Amino acid sequence: MRDFLVSVLFITYNHEPYISKALDSVLSQETDFPFEIVVGEDCSTDGTRDILRQYKEKYPDKIRLLFRKKNFGRPTRNVYETWKACKGKYVAFLEGDDYWCHVNKLQKQIDFLENNPYIGVTHSCKLVGKNGEKIDYEEGASLYEWSGEFTFEDYKYSGKWPGQTATVVCHNLFLNPKYDYTILYKAHDFLDDGVILLFLLIQGSLYRMDEIMSAWRFIQKEGEGNWNSLKLRRNAMVEDCYTKQKLLKWCEKNVGLSEYGRELAKKDFVTALSVFLKKPTKKHLKFVRDMYDYNIKNLVQK
Repeated sequence: MRDFLVSVLFITYNHEPYISKALDSVLSQETDFPFEIVVGEDCSTDGTRDILRQYKEKYPDKIRLLFRKKNFGRPTRNVYETWKACKGKYVAFLEGDDYWCHVNKLQKQIDFLENNPYIGVTHSCKLVGKNGEKIDYEEGASLYEWSGEFTFEDYKYSGKWPGQTATVVCHNLFLNPKYDYTILYKAHDFLDDGVILLFLLIQGSLYRMDEIMSAWRFIQKEGEGNWNSLKLRRNAMVEDCYTKQKLLKWCEKNVGLSEYGRELAKKDFVTALSVFLKKPTKKHLKFVRDMYDYNIKNLVQK
């Protein structure tokens, strides 16, 4: 088997309208090193697999297809299993509806990592809609406003992230794993960005380049509603607290728990109380109890 310096971790499910552009954006990369594309395809119900077979036939030595026999039911499990299959020294991330927009993206990021002591490097991205049109999504874009070095302290206190998934290139943590990374899919069924950043930042710092080299496709599907609605925002708050609770447990077991963990625990309990007082349902009462049982009893009162 050929040795690849970089594995492109490519996740897809029902991306038929977009996947060709995503793959072409990777295949057009101009590099002085070999790279592979490892595709985790999670039992799509559209024509995604047919398109992937065509690309595999055309680029048999460049593309590895991991066709799931059964849908995982949680995209984060697909990310985990695909990452485990990546053999490169470095891993670059891309989902089938996003794409890269600079032919030297990989070369620039790998050159940087080869010459600097960072665990990973990100860059700026642009937001596009269903048909590739530029869109404004201030809330989403503001999350990724950063420049230069990004440390674990920044992750804890800044309220920012150094880059959207398609911007990340990092050392392959799965080559010599230091921790049990199954929390990647156990913490949340769908959201993996923050967990991946946590894995990286407990082992080193990241660096954010200012150059725009990828496109994040933001699509609101019919029937999903506006994420600014009160109900959806409240549900998101609940999910976020449960996810953080699982991550706190993981951190406590694997890397110890700092004062930051106790601060976060208190904030989550206050959030739970706020949600319950505004809408006192059985579900929200359980939320309060769950946050108290772990966050307050196990952490704050220690």
